[in-house]
Amino acid sequence: MGHIKDRWYSGKGDARRPTTRHGRGARWQIWYQVDGREKCGGSFAVKAVAMRKLVELESSVHRGQWVDPTDQTTVLELVLNHAATRMHKPRTAERTGSMIRNHVEATPLGSRRIAAVRPSEAQAWVTDRAQVMAPRTLRLLVTMMRSAFNAAVLDRLVPANPFARLTLPRVERERVVPLTVAQVAAIVDAVGDLYKAMVITQAGLGLRLGELLALRTCDIDFLRRTVRIEHQIDRISRELAAPKTARSRRTIPLPDVVSMALAQHMEKYPPLESGFVFHTREGRSIQHDWYANRVFVPAAQKVGLPRGTNTHTLRHHFASVLLAAGESVVAVAERLGHDDASLVLSTYGHLLPNLEDRTRKAIDGAWSTVFGGSGEDATAQGRPQ
Repeated sequence: MGHIKDRWYSGKGDARRPTTRHGRGARWQIWYQVDGREKCGGSFAVKAVAMRKLVELESSVHRGQWVDPTDQTTVLELVLNHAATRMHKPRTAERTGSMIRNHVEATPLGSRRIAAVRPSEAQAWVTDRAQVMAPRTLRLLVTMMRSAFNAAVLDRLVPANPFARLTLPRVERERVVPLTVAQVAAIVDAVGDLYKAMVITQAGLGLRLGELLALRTCDIDFLRRTVRIEHQIDRISRELAAPKTARSRRTIPLPDVVSMALAQHMEKYPPLESGFVFHTREGRSIQHDWYANRVFVPAAQKVGLPRGTNTHTLRHHFASVLLAAGESVVAVAERLGHDDASLVLSTYGHLLPNLEDRTRKAIDGAWSTVFGGSGEDATAQGRPQ
């Protein structure tokens, strides 16, 4: 139960005496209960004003809308504390830390008290960040901010989330244009002899770069013609780690072209004692950035491939080859290690074979009824009655 304390006098009746604060500062101090703890709601010069404020605070507590008016947490402190409690993988944690440093700490928003941030201010910040960030990356940043402020709402630090409803720039997804077999072969010819099997293996199995670097002899079954993906090399720790998702653990059929490339590579560059297939001539592990930026990209540029061609482009090539051969979307998702087949459909749907012919046949078949048929099948539901 809340109460109002007289800061100028102590005691009651005949025992009432002036305090050391008598005549100095606001006289009437509010005290109220939140979660079993007593909180100070501030001091006021007029008792009626203090009583009205006490009623407001107690009502907000009973409605579950109370927020701590004395909290001084800044936006930067909020997002840092929130990020520290997330179960992020090392690479995600690194990306999150970079976004916080560059787009929260480096902006005026970072030093603002979270209770003082208004939706209009959040929108202005998003509009400013849109000038220097790609739309997709900006959405990741806004998602992080929303999550942090949602936690602040639950902790009763702010009454509402100022990032709940914002206008974000539209994400224009560019259509994937996969490499042809001839273009991948050109990269194979352009890279050094040590890396040729790596290009063929990634293109023929659709592996992520970390999965490719983690490939060991125990993962390759030449007799059953399969490759088992159980690990990846973490880009930060450079150690064996669990793959990206649970579905990333998968068994991939081993094509002859990849089998031959691996066999020739392992004969010329024997695997390490640890079983790793791909390594330097000195027996050291190959690093992500070295292979991607110092080997693969220069080779792609050398043969005149489009700017932006990277190791991930080989996964697009792999998916496009399977779809062109009539493999189902579900099967392609399984081979790529995706959790959801809809991601394959949204990314590679335009590569499905014979789509144009199917469109022509569907329209021609429907309109052909006008010239002699009954027209009952002109729509999916039949002719309107």
